[in-house]
Amino acid sequence: MHKDSNKATFLFSSGMVVVIAVMLSVAAISLGPYQARNIRIEKMENILTSVGIESEPKTAEKLFTDYITEQVVLNNKGEVQTAGTPAFDIDLKKELDKAKTGNQDKQLFPLFICKKDGNSFYIIPLRGKGLWGPIWGYIALKGDMNTIAGVSFGHKGETPGLGAEIETAKFQNQFLGKKILDEQGNFVSVKVVKGGGTSANIHGVDAVSGATITSDGVTEMFKRTLNNYIPYFKKAKP
Repeated sequence: MHKDSNKATFLFSSGMVVVIAVMLSVAAISLGPYQARNIRIEKMENILTSVGIESEPKTAEKLFTDYITEQVVLNNKGEVQTAGTPAFDIDLKKELDKAKTGNQDKQLFPLFICKKDGNSFYIIPLRGKGLWGPIWGYIALKGDMNTIAGVSFGHKGETPGLGAEIETAKFQNQFLGKKILDEQGNFVSVKVVKGGGTSANIHGVDAVSGATITSDGVTEMFKRTLNNYIPYFKKAKP
């Protein structure tokens, strides 16, 4: 076969496609466990960050084991589930999406209980939507199950200097000391609004300038996610 013929070119191209596809498949399979572990470690780091515990990949797993003393799975009635998927492995997005299809009775919600300096903290994962894609995070509540002890946010594709500011310490520190319940114990959540970050407003933080949609997304993320944990807090509160 002449090497410059169309047939030779086609066979060579097809062979290269097959070889590259095989190489990519082998690489994906080989690297899969490492990628999964990195995702797991990053999740541990984010959970710890929400309660003010700094970590790095090589220390995250030990610190997580030391500080996270209990992992709880709740149903949509706030009842503890003793069997099934472990709390750490629950995909919150999938659980929240069950409400769209009328499957609220099948929802499961993870809760992480942390012991630090003799105090208990309740860490809850958050999931929402920003301007350009999903936003997520963790919120740590103090032992009163009302006062925010810390938060940790992440995003996919928010604009630097605008929506991406939710990932900065300056924005996240505003949540410290804010309350999710009113004086009567009713759930009101926390709102991210322009001018809301005053000391007198215990349920509000200041919005990111020029990022109204992302700020509204954080508000919605708090309200929609935290509401699912209120039945448990009402039962567990002393």
